[in-house]
Amino acid sequence: MADGESPVHWIEAKLVTDGELAEALAEVLGRFVANGVVVETETVFNPKTQENEPTGNIAVFGYLPADSQLEETRQKLEEALWYLGMIAPLPPVQYRPIQEENWMALWKTHYQPIQIGHKLLIMPAWQHPEPDESRLVVRINPAMAFGTGTHPTTQLCLRLMERHLIPGASAIDVGCGSGILSIAALLMGGDHVLAVDIDEQAVASTLENANLNPIDAARLETGLGSVEEILTGRFSISQAPLVLVNILAATIVHLFSLGLGDLVSSNGVLLLSGILADQEPAVIQAAVSAGFTLTERLNDSDWMALALKKAVC
Repeated sequence: MADGESPVHWIEAKLVTDGELAEALAEVLGRFVANGVVVETETVFNPKTQENEPTGNIAVFGYLPADSQLEETRQKLEEALWYLGMIAPLPPVQYRPIQEENWMALWKTHYQPIQIGHKLLIMPAWQHPEPDESRLVVRINPAMAFGTGTHPTTQLCLRLMERHLIPGASAIDVGCGSGILSIAALLMGGDHVLAVDIDEQAVASTLENANLNPIDAARLETGLGSVEEILTGRFSISQAPLVLVNILAATIVHLFSLGLGDLVSSNGVLLLSGILADQEPAVIQAAVSAGFTLTERLNDSDWMALALKKAVC
């Protein structure tokens, strides 16, 4: 190392893929990196429209500590990716050394405030809104868990929720992740939100993120579980006029077989996200079989989000 050159303390591990593999890659990478995984839609500036337009690619990356365990960690990461590659071809991992004093600044650049829909502004915990900010600010610590507002599935679900949430009504968030959907629902006027996840860290992250926001803690109920636990009465509510599910399509279809539709009140709305375009027919078929009618769909590149109305019982 040359005199005056800062030591390398982090290695950026990055994979660029299409939307179909982004969630799976984020889950694998998240086992090995520090402070969370970044999932970004890659864009390119169009001089004609003067806007950044999506390329169709998703960048998934995080930072490996450059310590004595680096080579072992990298080997384990490569092994985990090899097994995932048995299911579908994967892009190569791109590694880049990051100097210590640049790491946090670089990491934080990926989490700038994001305007979503007409009402919401997703903001990282270390930033504060301007005094005259007119949007509802959802503050999130992106180091805690997957679900930071940067991924298209989260943004699509938030946009739909803005249109379908009824102020003063309750909601259920199945697979709450970082709690971003639940917190936004309360900020937009939801009376009571039940946020559940099968991952203990997700439940903890939801509570920690909730503490960053001006919401009444009594209105947010959290716990370990999913559809079955809700239906068996483990929580204070087992049904709501708005149910949010932002997870993988195959899991959504499976949850319908466990009674997902029963969580939605008569004439209520089910918002589903995390669905790729070619997976949409199977999800809609499962929803229709459970008594729902598709009323709205949004898309961002290959990602889809659906709003479905439950029939009046």
